[in-house]
Amino acid sequence: MQPAILPGERIIVWKPWMGARIFDVFASLAGNQPEIHRMPGFRTPRHNDVLVFNNPYFNGWNKIEMHIRRYYVKRCIALPGDTLRIENGYYRIPGFDGLIGNLSGQKKVSDEPETSLKERHVWAAYPRDSLLNWNIKNFGPLLILAKGTEIGMNRTNYLLYRTLIEWESGNILRLDTLDGNYYLNDSLLLTYCSRRNYYFMGGDQVEDSQDSRYWGLVPEEYIAGKAWFVWKSVDLDTNKFRWKRILKKIE
Repeated sequence: MQPAILPGERIIVWKPWMGARIFDVFASLAGNQPEIHRMPGFRTPRHNDVLVFNNPYFNGWNKIEMHIRRYYVKRCIALPGDTLRIENGYYRIPGFDGLIGNLSGQKKVSDEPETSLKERHVWAAYPRDSLLNWNIKNFGPLLILAKGTEIGMNRTNYLLYRTLIEWESGNILRLDTLDGNYYLNDSLLLTYCSRRNYYFMGGDQVEDSQDSRYWGLVPEEYIAGKAWFVWKSVDLDTNKFRWKRILKKIE
């Protein structure tokens, strides 16, 4: 998350900001998937908030799972209901005129040749489909699902939202290659209505960040809180304190 957060820093997370989560910690530590409830908070996330959340794909990109000890810190790029595009490396959301994410990092991606990005194995983006051919320079449009959003079942939506649908429903979503239809377990699925809110997260070091461009959306339940301020900062090369960074607000 450089430059917002530097290597060797410890941060305070403000959990009451969007409501503290209540769940069975011991179940999560044991590898089980707990039911998560949230207390009332002060407000919901906004564009560019720096959020701390459980990595939803810590055990592979094909299944959403939570582990209490696996956290990411990323910037909120897109909110539930947004439609996100990446155009020549830059984030774009129709209807939102403000700046999105770290522009200097997006410029680095925009300026770097495709061959170089492929050599560094950072070119191909979610959902890694040869027909869609989304990459970190040109991506989308991706609808960020909000609670109550209804989508039709087709090839593209199957690729984009299968893991979310399976996580929400607890069932397997499959394509029957004989009749071309989609089934949730054995029930024909023509449309699907999202039960939860999701977010698109991006790192400030855009040219080298494992974020939603590669693994998809983050469920709202997995967000622990807002990155608030730095309480400790040590230069890993010199082992000296960065005193000017202590108590620095994270923005």
